[in-house]
Amino acid sequence: MAAPCWRIASRPLWLKISGSVKICGSVRNVSCSSPQLRAAQKLSPAKAASPWVLHGAVCLQRLPVISQDRSPIEEQFMDMMHQIELEKSLMSDHELRLLDDAERMSRKQEADYDSDEEEDYGGQEIVTAQDLEDAWEQKLKQFQPASRTDASDTTDVSSSERCLGNSLVLLVKQDVGSQKLWLLPQQPWEAGETLRQTAERALTSLPGAELKGRFLGNAPCGFYKYKFPKNIQTESSVGAKVFFFKAVLSSGSSPLPLPKDSYAWVRKDELQDYLSPEYLKQVKRFIMHV
Repeated sequence: MAAPCWRIASRPLWLKISGSVKICGSVRNVSCSSPQLRAAQKLSPAKAASPWVLHGAVCLQRLPVISQDRSPIEEQFMDMMHQIELEKSLMSDHELRLLDDAERMSRKQEADYDSDEEEDYGGQEIVTAQDLEDAWEQKLKQFQPASRTDASDTTDVSSSERCLGNSLVLLVKQDVGSQKLWLLPQQPWEAGETLRQTAERALTSLPGAELKGRFLGNAPCGFYKYKFPKNIQTESSVGAKVFFFKAVLSSGSSPLPLPKDSYAWVRKDELQDYLSPEYLKQVKRFIMHV
């Protein structure tokens, strides 16, 4: 409901005239040094730039390539399911053929056996089910399965082919002041690009690496803020605010061997050996454990 006209007319009219405030025809001077005016200036849109440097970072994960070894309880469960399936299943054609062969052999051993009653195979050699099993057994002995442990046992953390049954995360060693720290790949944000584009640039600009990742969404999955060492802090650059984006190493890509001592593919339980506790606390929140 609209307010009555007499209420609108009774309200004072505020006009700002070159640093003064005019109320209902009278002029009231406001000092430029008053606390109220200084607070208003701080809240104005034309405030100073943030002393925090924005960064976009990428959490690149290599998903498991092979299945993990089964635990003892998983082995017991698998054996139980196989036994249940065997008890409830019907006989296969090969099993029925084994029964027919066994019945034929038992008839041949009888005293009143008549070979004329047997099926005529036209002089062809009869191949029994047991003959097939023997042939299959010989083929099985010639088959050599690929090893599951050759690449998994490597201690070279710069190789993405280690720990094939686990998910790995890429870490890089970067300069922070005079220190070299293990971090997720990151780059400072540049004007005109989104934070996801900054994270993509952090991945493609890694020296000596040709990695391709599939980014999962446009929104950050995590955030971390840290201050620069005091010897490099300035009034306009106090620290960094890092926004993390998830990405998965593209399937089918064959990354080149990365330079050692600068890159590391590590499991989730190995992150504590590389990252600082506060940084690790934020990173663990969004790492996929598959």
